Amino acid sequence: MPEDRHMPPTAPSALERAFREVWQLITLGFPITISLAAATLIEVVDTIMIAPLGTEALAAASITGSVILVFFSALYGLVSVGGVLVAKAFGAGDRPAAVSALRAALVVAVAGGTLGAVLMLAARLLLPYIGQPAEVLEVITPYWITMSLLLIPFAAFYAMKGLYDATDRAWLGVGFAFLAVLVNIPANWLLIHGVGSWQGLGLLGAGLASLLAESISLLLAILYWRLAPSMADYRTSAQVKLRDILLQIKEGGALALGYAGEGGAFAVAGLMLGWFGAQALAANQIVSSVSSVLYMLPLGMSTAVSIRVSQAIGGESQHRLRPIGFAAFGIVAFWMALVMALLLTFGGDIATALSENVEVAALATSMFIIFATMQIADGVQAAALGALRGMLDNRWPVLVTLVCYWVLALPFAWVIAGPLGFGPNGIWVGYAAGLALAAILLVRRFLQRTA
Repeated sequence: MPEDRHMPPTAPSALERAFREVWQLITLGFPITISLAAATLIEVVDTIMIAPLGTEALAAASITGSVILVFFSALYGLVSVGGVLVAKAFGAGDRPAAVSALRAALVVAVAGGTLGAVLMLAARLLLPYIGQPAEVLEVITPYWITMSLLLIPFAAFYAMKGLYDATDRAWLGVGFAFLAVLVNIPANWLLIHGVGSWQGLGLLGAGLASLLAESISLLLAILYWRLAPSMADYRTSAQVKLRDILLQIKEGGALALGYAGEGGAFAVAGLMLGWFGAQALAANQIVSSVSSVLYMLPLGMSTAVSIRVSQAIGGESQHRLRPIGFAAFGIVAFWMALVMALLLTFGGDIATALSENVEVAALATSMFIIFATMQIADGVQAAALGALRGMLDNRWPVLVTLVCYWVLALPFAWVIAGPLGFGPNGIWVGYAAGLALAAILLVRRFLQRTA
């Protein structure tokens, strides 16, 4: 039958529009992922360089890492709303609104980072009462203090990075984030192990190196904003508006609670491993430091999809929301399937390379298998959270997070690990169950909001 040239073109399906969004998300999400991976590479560098200090030092890094993850998660949620508001203003072509949102984000970030540092310092006093090994607590305090102070430049850096991501300059964030890694490596070597006749500072040196690296990255990110000609539109004399600060605290506070709920559950699961001794903590440090790097693509995609959704809403293009979400779900599912295959194939080799202790390496190998099985659900729930965050739909996802992780996952983890006798691996089996339920409920929420 001949084609009727007068018929209007057929509107593309949601699936076709999703395929069109894939490249846009990859273009934005890839540099964001790289920059986030740089942040977690600092932990990997610490793990590699702390390992020669012994099992107790590695276990101390594991406990500190488990707890600081809660604060990292909360602060990332708190400041990410600033990036969402900058992206919305950018999509609408409103530069003064973008500047106002950025300045408010910096105020919120510094205040939130300072509060986080104080709370983490206070949390050190609780460690003897939650069953952590005494030999580990003897060496942990100096490292704990320096990592607590790291929260302030961390929060401010990610507020600045939100500006670059939201205005399609994500590769700038990559450069500043990788600078921290480049500083951290030699600083770690020098401060941990010393040079010449100086023996170094041991575990304290690792914390100081991380604090120094993050602070330098923050300083350069601010200097670029203040001095680069290309950023002139984003350093105008717009005032910091109280309403912007309150909005970011309101929406960011909900996100911070949700991210802290997820990160807190992960941290509690890590601390529960302390019941099984220093070797279980050391094995967990190996597995979590490696897995956290591989998780950066879904986390980066979460940020990218929130920015794309915010820009679409700012440009009054709501019809693009569902295709953006579908594209993000497809990308992270594909990536996490690859991650699962890598962990199943090479987990044992990685564990053996990072620990000379045969029992630690064997336990880490089995943990890699558990982590591999929960990768796809973990990635999809991260992308769904990002899409909802872009719509400033934060409260219901927070409720999902709290119920799935705290009401279901942690009690289930305790039952499997303790009464059912599965030991350390049972902790992560229970955690995976809550993660899978969260992924299902968050995707369902996104579909309802974009119907």
